Amino acid sequence: MAPKQSTDLGAGLRGLLLGGSVLFLLLLTIVWLTNRHFEGKKEAEVNSAPPAAGAPHISPTTPGAATAGVAPGPAAPPPPAPPAP
Repeated sequence: MAPKQSTDLGAGLRGLLLGGSVLFLLLLTIVWLTNRHFEGKKEAEVNSAPPAAGAPHISPTTPGAATAGVAPGPAAPPPPAPPAP
């Protein structure tokens, strides 16, 4: 009978698990730091943004749209051009 061949399957699986865990934690840390960095900038941008210009748009299918005191939505497209003679 031939002697049993030893394999490094256990070490390989441990390395795969440990390497995957390290990469996951590294990615999680990068995302957390990036979110923390941009958190204050987004709040400042929202607070300093000017209000949107123009009247609000109400869809014609909205109940009460006919009596609402706002500008109508976009105009209908023009009819197609007649065919060339």
